[in-house]
Amino acid sequence: MVLDLLVIGTAITLGPLHNSAYILLLSSRRGVRQGLAFLLSWLANLIAVIACVMLLTGGQPPDLHTAPSTASITVKLAIGVALVFYGAYRYRRPPRPHGPPRWRARIDDASPATAAGLAWVLQPWALVGAGAATAVDANLSTVADWIALTGYCLLATLSLIVMETYALRAPVAAHARLNALRSWMDQHQERLIVTLSVLVGLWLTAHSIYELVV
Repeated sequence: MVLDLLVIGTAITLGPLHNSAYILLLSSRRGVRQGLAFLLSWLANLIAVIACVMLLTGGQPPDLHTAPSTASITVKLAIGVALVFYGAYRYRRPPRPHGPPRWRARIDDASPATAAGLAWVLQPWALVGAGAATAVDANLSTVADWIALTGYCLLATLSLIVMETYALRAPVAAHARLNALRSWMDQHQERLIVTLSVLVGLWLTAHSIYELVV
């Protein structure tokens, strides 16, 4: 479980879409406040999903090779296969010229509530679902699993935490460097999405097949 959560959390935190949006929020007139609203909403969404899973399982992992255990592994397998095919589709399709999303033009006038809602919209729900299916194996009677789940939520939020802290400590330098990072991510967005989708998809697929067979 821990290794799966590590892979999924890393993929979530490296996603280019929400990181680009977050940098735009930090560059707006009330950037730090809007960024904090986005960050807290992002983290709250992750915690809420894990909490729902724990309520369903009662904090006890299902026995191996039972219907609930097989179902959670099958969900991870399906997500893994879907991510591989999605990455292949994005790689093979011809490049499409497109302008920035409409919400970028209104980012300066966004309220903290809007920033919080944007975090919900931009969350990579396929990866969050894979994390939820993995969390089914958590045993809340052990400290190690508590640490693993907490670490997963923080890891999936790490890029936002780092950027928010940077903007607070050195706003001028952060503005220049983070916007340069956003420009780079915008230029390499397709490659980043394809790479993350395929790599995580292959991992989930291979590990899920192994869990079903063993």
